[in-house]
Amino acid sequence: MQTPTYLAAELRLPTNWLDYTILGIYFVVVLGIGFAARRSVRTSLDFFLSGRSLPAWITGLAFISANLAATEILGMAANSAQYGVYTVHWYWIGAIPAMVFLGLVMMPFYYSSKVRSVPEMLLLRFDKSAHLLSSALFAFAAILISGVNLYALAIVVEALLGWPQWVAIVVAGAFVLAYITLGGLSSAIYNEVLQFFVILAALIPIVVLGLKKAGGWGGLTDTLTKAQGADFTTAWGGTGIGSDNPLGANWLTIVLGLGFVLSFGYWTTNFAEVQRALSAKNLSAAQRTPLIAAYPKIFIVFLVMIPGLTAAALVPGFGTEESGYQYNDAIPYLMEQLLPNGVLGIAVTGLLAAFMAGMAANVSSFNTVFTNDIWARYVVKGREDSYYIGFGRLITVIGVCASVGTAFLASTFSNIMSYLQTLFSFFNVPMFVVFIVGMFWKRASVVSGFWGLLAGTVAAMVNYFWIYKQGIVDIPTDQGANFVSAIVGFVAGGVVMVVVSLFTRPKPIEELQGLVYGTRSPGMSEAPAEGDDAWYRKPALLGWGAIILAAACYIPFSF
Repeated sequence: MQTPTYLAAELRLPTNWLDYTILGIYFVVVLGIGFAARRSVRTSLDFFLSGRSLPAWITGLAFISANLAATEILGMAANSAQYGVYTVHWYWIGAIPAMVFLGLVMMPFYYSSKVRSVPEMLLLRFDKSAHLLSSALFAFAAILISGVNLYALAIVVEALLGWPQWVAIVVAGAFVLAYITLGGLSSAIYNEVLQFFVILAALIPIVVLGLKKAGGWGGLTDTLTKAQGADFTTAWGGTGIGSDNPLGANWLTIVLGLGFVLSFGYWTTNFAEVQRALSAKNLSAAQRTPLIAAYPKIFIVFLVMIPGLTAAALVPGFGTEESGYQYNDAIPYLMEQLLPNGVLGIAVTGLLAAFMAGMAANVSSFNTVFTNDIWARYVVKGREDSYYIGFGRLITVIGVCASVGTAFLASTFSNIMSYLQTLFSFFNVPMFVVFIVGMFWKRASVVSGFWGLLAGTVAAMVNYFWIYKQGIVDIPTDQGANFVSAIVGFVAGGVVMVVVSLFTRPKPIEELQGLVYGTRSPGMSEAPAEGDDAWYRKPALLGWGAIILAAACYIPFSF
């Protein structure tokens, strides 16, 4: 964590007019989508949730694209270069089950209650104090995460193309700002669908050419096994309690810390993701949104893991001072070494698209939460709809400017995925425990939501900054510390909620209809729309299919 997030100076790419032409065409198309989406923005619901009118395949691709930011691409490749095949855990156990849970269990509550944001759900289930605290925490986290994308973009563009950092920040920030303020969430979502395919077009050549250079999968694993040990190329090797492994975590902290607490905390309460599902045209489409996204998520791990492994195989000691590269350099290194002009332009465009997708997802969720959950609820109430559309555009400008200010907080992390996981353990996990207790326990009292959220957030921060950073308990790696912080935050929040609930009054049962499992609101019994009853449109079948497929993918990497 002591090394700043700078790419190696020698990674300057030999770009030419063809690469810049591809990049220019992409930016023109992005702005064109923004102008086209502007015509559909007539109400605040149109601006913040696309009028709840989008089909499942659009929201599903936008859902996965919003997650597939460049911090994910560079960060997971960095994870693979540093920790090896253990990266698969972030996908097959750290994403798929939670995405299925969101679609099958939580989306009926979110969508049927007609909330405009995740924090608003806490207002219905608990009280204003829980709502305001969760809104403030989410808005703060969204700006921090958006800043990570913007900072990482500036560093990559400076290293690869030679643009000064401030130019990269201004250009990328301006384009994201332009298409969100023009077309609202619809513009962000349609651009994310485009960005999904651009990102795939960027990553696939890197994977294919990288494997060829490393001697195929067999040559790659043989090289890594000799250099890093057998556990580096397995998913579960060396994860017994008390055993050493590159990840610095045992199977229990992987399953509980990553697979349950961090994963469910992120996928079920992160409004940057859930917002895409809330924009779907009906409940069935909303449920299918994360389930459709789960299928490409199963296989995307190969597109980000293999480049990291390849870089570690081609450069002895990759990520160490002696090698001259950091872990974050994995994909840029392969781009510089392997890609010809034209393909290089597509790869650069894909990286920029990924940064913009991640930033747009967080900025669009930030403007929705700040406008609806803070400004309209507690500051300026009861104004006409056009006022809140205008304020939403204004707060988008402020959010982008604030992202520039928070961008450099990420500079102390040589692995930016560690920084993101730290933020998730602080902000998403405590919100998840409040949701899960409130959703499955009718006795959870009105005030328990606020105190559980506060206790979980504080406990996770204390564990990370004091117990881990001060060396009170020895945890081998940052990622291991994040898993432990997530568990601590979850347990602390849950215990405090239970204790507070036992001494305070619960909400009347008639006010919990559609908010607690076992109760239903009229919208939750919504019949499938005509033509919506095909087997591939049934959420339960999609969900179980994704889980079985993800479990099957583990088999070749287990030992």
